[in-house]
Amino acid sequence: MHVIIDWIVQTVGVLGYFGIFVMMAIESSIFPLPSEVVMIPAGYLCAKGEMELWIVIALGTLGSIAGALLNYYLAVKLGRKLILKYGHYVFFTPETLEKVEVFFKTHGSFSTFTGRLIPVIRHYISLPAGLARMNLGLFCFYTGFGAGIWVSVLTFLGYFFGQNEALLNEHLHTITIAVIVFIVVAGVIYIWLHKKKERKRTSKKH
Repeated sequence: MHVIIDWIVQTVGVLGYFGIFVMMAIESSIFPLPSEVVMIPAGYLCAKGEMELWIVIALGTLGSIAGALLNYYLAVKLGRKLILKYGHYVFFTPETLEKVEVFFKTHGSFSTFTGRLIPVIRHYISLPAGLARMNLGLFCFYTGFGAGIWVSVLTFLGYFFGQNEALLNEHLHTITIAVIVFIVVAGVIYIWLHKKKERKRTSKKH
């Protein structure tokens, strides 16, 4: 952990703010670079007075959006063709693709926002959004919204606890659990509101 953080700190120190943008763009694409090893050291550099907190958060968020857009367009340009041609080998049929498209037309905004807050899923939530050709403006907004929250959390963790790995890990674990609980509660409320809206729409038709 120390070796990785030291390397990130040195890299960000050399590349500056641009390094944060590039690394977060990589983190949001299909490459498995955890955002924790980018934004926490960046927050630590802010605490040392070597970087500005708001610029770090802004560029981390913009980098996340850039990487997510790469995945989105890969799915738009290549994903559909590959799935229709080879999807049956992994039990992904055209009917499944149609269900994904319908789902994202209805729930794409909520799924994109919450997906950006969930470990592992945040790296890949852009792919089904691209397959479903989710509205690009909404995709960027909710990706930025979710990524901005997570980037801010990590940056502040690095700012306050960057020198204490034990406290850092403890708070990161607690926050991760809190975020998952928040998503579950938000999901329940979202489903309830959606069903309520559907019932109203059905009653108006009758």
